[in-house]
Amino acid sequence: MPEVGVLLKHWRGARRLSQLALAAEAAVSVRHLCFVETGRANPSRAMVLKLAEVLDVPLRERNTLLLSAGFSPEYPESQLDAPSLAAVRGALETILAQQEPFPALVMDRSWDIRQTNAAARRFFAFLQEGQRRSAPEPANVLRRMFHPDGVRRHVTNWPEVAEALVRRARREAIGGVADERAQRILDEVLNYPGVPPDLRLVDATTPVLPIVPIRYARGDRRFDYFSTVTTLGTPQDVTLQELRIECFYPMNEETRDHARNLA
Repeated sequence: MPEVGVLLKHWRGARRLSQLALAAEAAVSVRHLCFVETGRANPSRAMVLKLAEVLDVPLRERNTLLLSAGFSPEYPESQLDAPSLAAVRGALETILAQQEPFPALVMDRSWDIRQTNAAARRFFAFLQEGQRRSAPEPANVLRRMFHPDGVRRHVTNWPEVAEALVRRARREAIGGVADERAQRILDEVLNYPGVPPDLRLVDATTPVLPIVPIRYARGDRRFDYFSTVTTLGTPQDVTLQELRIECFYPMNEETRDHARNLA
């Protein structure tokens, strides 16, 4: 495991902060911060947590910083079905239910789908009705969108959606929530048949449109959606911080009508 100073320097670079700026925000001396980053001084537990807070380091990586400095982790990582998270599961179910009759799902940082509402199950079952094969399990947003046996054939603006997904996955990695499994899945899907090679060269830092429509079609039915992604505010558990709730909203009356008819 890298030394804590190396990791702190990495996070400071990721946040594009100078030593002077970070020292000012954290109320420490530049000299002491320099010594910590170069390994000439050992930070206290409180110092590690303070610097991690200023750098907005995700909880999982804050635990890694603490371990690198010789301290025990601060934040628990619970299973989503743990009794202690019952209230959160209830909140997630409420959010998903309120999105009916339009799709909504909960995914983790590896893009695995952890929970869906009935509308999402209906919609994706409709798209893949009659198909003998589907995308590899477990259910994963990237695999579902890129795999030839997923929903790719039904997305009429697939090149636009695929590029936006790649940008998003890489931007999140740049933002500090890099996940080895998510990176492996991204590498996997970019090598699926029919995926344009230039998607491997997508620059995650290029500005994108605030809303990227996703246009589905099967038979004579068309569904035009855009989606929003929500995270849980001020979580103190690694699992909860890494959850994302994606809700799909209709862009026209035709989509509203088709969604109601599926219900």
